[in-house]
Amino acid sequence: MTEGLWSLLVDSFWQILLPGLTMTLPLTAVSFTFALIIAIAVALVQFARLPVLRHLARFYIWVIRGTPLLVQLFVVFYGLPHVGVLIDAVPAAILVFSINEGAYCAETIRAALESVPPGQMEAGQCVGMSYLQVIRRIVLPQAMRTAFPTLANSLIAMVKDTSLAANITVTEMFMVTQRIVAWSYEPLALYIEVGLIYLLFCTVLTKVQHFGEKKLQTYGYQGG
Repeated sequence: MTEGLWSLLVDSFWQILLPGLTMTLPLTAVSFTFALIIAIAVALVQFARLPVLRHLARFYIWVIRGTPLLVQLFVVFYGLPHVGVLIDAVPAAILVFSINEGAYCAETIRAALESVPPGQMEAGQCVGMSYLQVIRRIVLPQAMRTAFPTLANSLIAMVKDTSLAANITVTEMFMVTQRIVAWSYEPLALYIEVGLIYLLFCTVLTKVQHFGEKKLQTYGYQGG
């Protein structure tokens, strides 16, 4: 490695890391928060077996899971303006990531809800709780504890998926790296560097995931 290349990597590291902290991670956090809201709503609709809404939920999951994320980004950012719907790059990315991830998380939460023994629902109703109270106080907390590892994996995967937002002009880590590559002509070193930064973010989140899983296990052992 030449001195010039080493100097480029040192300088570019902070140029890439900064948008990672100010755009990539916030984009992931906001999108995943909305995705969880969508997922819980869709999962509960399926769990309750509401006739019409359940079919709509299944259709939503089928469409979103059956089309590539990049295509969805292009449809929203480049396609919708042709019918008069203009959405800025960052809101478009949040919208697409939320809807896309919501479909996958909905299936995770639905499976977790169905794993809760039916006796839990019956016991709650026997003590006078309404259906919604049983879901909120008994079934959903148990289901979310079961779903936590898979949801955490989905969050980590979303950190990497945000790199696709560069295709709709969102200035996140990957786009900044592309710009540096355009004038430095060092694609191999710079793309490895941004890959290592993504790895750093995902490693930290993995540590947080393991910590959370241990806490949930302790909580469960204590009868929580």
